[in-house]
Amino acid sequence: METNARERILDGALELLRAEGGGKITLDAAARQAGVTKPGLMYHFATKDALMLGVVEHVADRWERRLLDHLGRPVETASPHERIRAYVRVALTEQFDRADYAVCADARYRDALAVVWARRFDPWLALPDDLPEPDRARLTAARLLADGYWTADTTGVFPVPGRDRAHVLAVAEDLLRDATSR
Repeated sequence: METNARERILDGALELLRAEGGGKITLDAAARQAGVTKPGLMYHFATKDALMLGVVEHVADRWERRLLDHLGRPVETASPHERIRAYVRVALTEQFDRADYAVCADARYRDALAVVWARRFDPWLALPDDLPEPDRARLTAARLLADGYWTADTTGVFPVPGRDRAHVLAVAEDLLRDATSR
């Protein structure tokens, strides 16, 4: 039952961010949204900072499940090309919204949240120092292409028409071909 309440609280906090005009997460608002009392919420998240860390972990968990689904095996067994390919495919094919963006963007201003993102995404995005420069450049370009598309899609600012999504993915896939397939 506790996990259910915790999940409802985290999902409710994300719903607040989806609110028209942009929502704000407070302990009171998150408790109301989840249908729990404030003390009930505070049982799981004693402070707003704890709640925000929980929200970031919740969103990162969802990303990681999707990444693993696309990769099809543990991240530590994959090559840099395979890891970046999974990231690009998730960013370009999965559905995200402004709540996902808000949680990610908030980390820019709060070091504790940025640490979570770095810890969770470094295994996917870090490139080894000995990777040949042309490969490093292609993988970085594919990742940045995916980041840009994801940002445009989740914010709705300068969105890319849906009909272009498959073509953008094809360009990214071309960048992701590893050196052995060239």
